[in-house]
Amino acid sequence: MDSKKGYSKPGEFKPIDLLACAAAREVKDGEIVFAGTGLPMLAIMVAQHTQAPTAVCIYESGSIDGRPIDLPTSVADARCSYQAAVADGLTDVFGQLQSGKVDLAYLGGAEVDLYGNVNCTFMGGPTGKRLTGSGGNSDIHSLAKRSVLIMPQLGQKRRFVERVSYITSPGWKIPHWPDKEWVPKREVYGSAFNGGPAAVISDMGVYRFDENGEMYLDTVHPGFTAEECRENCTFDLNITRVKGETLTPTYEELDLLYKIIDPEGIIMK
Repeated sequence: MDSKKGYSKPGEFKPIDLLACAAAREVKDGEIVFAGTGLPMLAIMVAQHTQAPTAVCIYESGSIDGRPIDLPTSVADARCSYQAAVADGLTDVFGQLQSGKVDLAYLGGAEVDLYGNVNCTFMGGPTGKRLTGSGGNSDIHSLAKRSVLIMPQLGQKRRFVERVSYITSPGWKIPHWPDKEWVPKREVYGSAFNGGPAAVISDMGVYRFDENGEMYLDTVHPGFTAEECRENCTFDLNITRVKGETLTPTYEELDLLYKIIDPEGIIMK
């Protein structure tokens, strides 16, 4: 690791700091980014303060290109509309998704599988548990050019599965009706296909998807091993392509998170 870039050392940052900064680094300058409440808001704000100053943020509740002075409590917070180009509603911002204008979207979920399918609807069989449901998850994951999932993993291997219990939001491969054969999403979507999941960022590592749409481990967070990441999945995770450790937050990014973006400690407690 290049110390000249001011990367923090283990013990100088918390897991949430690494999640926010790793997610922020997925944003390219000039991109249109769709963000929800919580870590996605931290990520886009860090990105706008660092490598992507002209990135445009669309908040799910209806504001476009808002520039909050500090972290809103949720996407419904009036601060999301500060200096915004548009302050409208759900119809407008989801219309931007459907028209193919969103480059990157952040999401979460209860389960993610080998092909990046997301479940936030139902887990288990007939006696299973009903979850909160899709919200905008299906639209966002289906229509953004790239999506990044931010999910806990350590000690929760039930979240990283070979096949999700219920496909709320489609990844790279989905069952095609009526024969239920698993096929690439591009074949099903046709001209409506825009892209798919680009990464999953957990509290253990960063995962990406190969040419077959299958998840693999890209980098492992400091303090963990590739084998531990595989052990916290219920499928045989590909760890042969690991590039090394995930870059830790820089001191600049930590200052941004705690002193500029979230000085009230809404998330960075």
